Amino acid sequence: MAILPSQRPLFELPSDVAYLNAAYMGPLSREVAAAGRAGVDAKLRPWLLKPADFFVATDEARRAFARLLGAPATGEDIAIVPAASYGMAVAAANVPLRAGQRVLALDAEFPSTILTWRDRARSVGADFVLLPRPEDDDWTRVVLAAIDDRTAVAALPQCHWIDGALLDLARIRTRLDEVGGALALDLTQSLGALPLDLAAVNPDFLVAACYKWMLGPYSTGFLYVAPRRQEGRPLEQHWFGRIGSNNFSALTAYPEGFQPGARRFDVGEPANFALLPAAVAAIEQLLRWGVANVADTAAALADRVVAGAAVRGLRAVPTPLRARHYVGLKSDRPLPADLPERLARERVFLSVRGGNALRITPHVYNEPWEIDRLFEVLDRALTG
Repeated sequence: MAILPSQRPLFELPSDVAYLNAAYMGPLSREVAAAGRAGVDAKLRPWLLKPADFFVATDEARRAFARLLGAPATGEDIAIVPAASYGMAVAAANVPLRAGQRVLALDAEFPSTILTWRDRARSVGADFVLLPRPEDDDWTRVVLAAIDDRTAVAALPQCHWIDGALLDLARIRTRLDEVGGALALDLTQSLGALPLDLAAVNPDFLVAACYKWMLGPYSTGFLYVAPRRQEGRPLEQHWFGRIGSNNFSALTAYPEGFQPGARRFDVGEPANFALLPAAVAAIEQLLRWGVANVADTAAALADRVVAGAAVRGLRAVPTPLRARHYVGLKSDRPLPADLPERLARERVFLSVRGGNALRITPHVYNEPWEIDRLFEVLDRALTG
C-alpha cells in the first residue's frame, strides 16, 4: 500500500479549481470519457453490432466489477443496475419479511435505502426502525445493540453519507447470523476508495452506483447477489435474463428458465453501449491504482483536512470511527446557508449535508494545495 502520485493530469480539472466533492460526483478521467464516446460512436453504425456484442459488453462489465469487489472472477454473482435504488428494490423484493419483524436502517441515511425499506416494511406490517445517531459516532455499537430475534434485515452503508462515520460490517454480519437476519448494503459512498472484505461481510445483496468514488458514468451501477439469493424474483421480466436469450431467432419461445447467476436481476436493456464501456474503463483504472492505494491517498488528504479543521473549531468524526477517505466537518455555529455558493465563486467545490456538516471528500486527483486553498476561502466565508 502506498500514497499515489497526483493523478490530476488524467482529468479535465482546470488549474484554479479545487474540486473536493467526490461524494457528490466523481469526474470522469479522459480515458473513461474516451471509452464512453467510443461506445456512443458504435451506435452510429448499428449494422455492425452483432447479437453477441450485447453479451460481450455485459459479461466484461460483470467481470470487472467482480474483480473490484473481490467476488468470483466469472462475474456470475453480478447484476447490472442503473442506480442504488434499483439494487435496494431487488433486495427488498427478495428478503423474506413478515408482520412483527424489524428492518434496521440508520437515521438520516440516503433516501434510496430509507424509502425502499420503509415501503417494504409497511406493505407487510413489519417495523421499520431508524436507529438514532450515537453521540459518540459509534454506529456499529448502535446497530449491534438493536439486532435481536425480530431482525429480518439490516439495510446499511459502509460509511454514513453525511460525515463518513464508519460501520464494522463484519461484526454486524456475525451478529445477524446469530438471529438469521439478512444484510443489504449500499456501498456507493465507499466502494473503490475503501477496501472491503467481501468474505467476512458476506452480504445478501450489495449495490454500488458508479458515478461517485468509482469515477464512472451516471445511471450505471452493479448489484452483487449472494449465491444463496440467486433463485429469487427479478423486478423486471425481460428477455435478456432468460435461457437462450443469445439466440435472437428464438426469442418468441418465451422460455421459463433464467440465465445462471445474478443475470435475472439485471435492469432491462443492460447492454448499454454508451455507459458500460465507460464503467469498465473506470473500474480498470481503479484496479490499476489499487483500492488500498486509493484509500491511502485519499486518507492523507482527508487527514490534512481534519488537522486544518481542528484549529478552526470544526469537528470531524474521530478515527477509527471515520472512514479514511471521508470527512464531514461540524460546527457549533450554524453554517451560512449560502456557504457552498460562496466557496464556488472562488472555485472551491464541496457539499453541505445534514444541515450543518461541511462534507469534504478528496480523491486521487486532488493535491495538498487544494486543501490549503479550501481553508483560505473558508476562513473568509465564515468571518466575512
